[in-house]
Amino acid sequence: MTTVKHRLTRAGNQIGLFLHRIAKGRLDAHGDATVLMITCPGRRTGLPRSTMVRYLEYDGGYLVWGTGSGSATEPDWFRNLRRAGEGWIEIGTRAHRVRIEILDARERDHVWHDIVLGAAPGVEKYAVKAGRTIPIAVLRPIDTTEPDEARKKARPSWPHQALDTQGP
Repeated sequence: MTTVKHRLTRAGNQIGLFLHRIAKGRLDAHGDATVLMITCPGRRTGLPRSTMVRYLEYDGGYLVWGTGSGSATEPDWFRNLRRAGEGWIEIGTRAHRVRIEILDARERDHVWHDIVLGAAPGVEKYAVKAGRTIPIAVLRPIDTTEPDEARKKARPSWPHQALDTQGP
C-alpha cells in the first residue's frame, strides 16, 4: 500500500473509532453491514491497537476477515490478531473479552464460501483485487460485561491514550 493510501486508511479508521466512541456504537451499522471495534496488543509495540471491522455472527462468536479493501498484503490489524491470542471487542455498548482463533485453510475455505460470501457477496471484489487468500478469524467471547468494566478487565495495564491509533 502506498504511503498516501496507508495514511488515508489510518485517518478513516480514526474517524470510525471516534464516531463509535462518541455515538456509543449507534452508528456501527449501514444497511445489513455491521461493524465492531476490536482492540488487541500491537505485534511489535505491545500497545493496544483498535480498529473498526465488519463482522458476522458465527458459531457463538464473531467472524472477521482481513481483506484490507483489496490490498495485496494482509492488514496490520489482522497481523496483530495473529500474534495476540486474546483481545476485546465492542459491539454497540456491549463489550466482550475474546479469544482469537485464526481459521486453518480447510475451515477458512468453507467459511469464506458458505458463510462470508453468502451473507456479504460484495467482499469478493476485494479478494479478487487483493490476489491473495483472505484470512478469517473467529472471535470467541470469554466474558460479557459493561464496557467500562470490560475495558478495565481486558487491558488493565494498557494506557487509554494509546487506543486512538492503529499501529504500524
